[in-house]
Amino acid sequence: MTPSRGNTDSDRGFIIPIGGALSKQKNPVILEKFVNLCGGDKAVITVIPTATKTEDNGELFTSLFTGLGASDVFSIDIKKRSDCSRGDYLSKLGESTGIFISGGNQLRLSTILGGTPVAKLIRRLNADGVHVAGTSAGAAIMPEHMISGGHSGSTPTPRSVSLSPGLGLTNSIVIDQHFRQRNRLGRLLAAIAYSPFLTGVGIDENTAIFIEPDNTFSVKGSGAVTVVDPSKMNATSVSTAARNDAINITDIRLHILASGSKYDLNTHTAMVMDSGMDTPV
Repeated sequence: MTPSRGNTDSDRGFIIPIGGALSKQKNPVILEKFVNLCGGDKAVITVIPTATKTEDNGELFTSLFTGLGASDVFSIDIKKRSDCSRGDYLSKLGESTGIFISGGNQLRLSTILGGTPVAKLIRRLNADGVHVAGTSAGAAIMPEHMISGGHSGSTPTPRSVSLSPGLGLTNSIVIDQHFRQRNRLGRLLAAIAYSPFLTGVGIDENTAIFIEPDNTFSVKGSGAVTVVDPSKMNATSVSTAARNDAINITDIRLHILASGSKYDLNTHTAMVMDSGMDTPV
């Protein structure tokens, strides 16, 4: 699943994309679960606020994680590519049991972090067991293939989506965020049409998936997750369609998964909660 190979025998850390508009004060169940995974009162968390130019964003999440019981929380103020070579920032990352990437502009993230010592260290740390979470733009950049832009709407066209390189924590999915709130089904379908190897994952606001080392994930939060499974896809017209034409895509599966549901990315099997029982789909 992960392109990076670890230096230890530890399981890979969780990958936790969050769909944005995260509940921070009232019922912050996603952040609480992240802190607990990272060690609870022994958690050491590094916040990366690079995606936004808002000056106090790092301090906001530092305060939140401290309030949720983390032992030490640092914000590394990466504003330009040269910051990604700073020894003190790399040292802070190396001490972490969890890394959190806040939201903003995913192209700002990719153009500042991409290919730098910070990006390489995040991949190695995740492969060695450090958990990595990100919200909005911080979620979009996690896979190898990142949705960097596109158009709202339900119908996919060749111009519906723009793709750019991401961090590469996983190479099996492509993520879109603010999904139902911004009507992004069309651009996720277009991304799948361009690269049917990928499973599309659209994450609603205040909703997250917790991807485990075995490549299964569980859903947590107040919204839902839309999974587009192209493993049985028969045909697509993306290579011949004009820029604004609707794309043909045949024989794909779509799942809507609410909190508590699970999905196996290896077998493309959904498990939904039904009267307290796991039901395979």
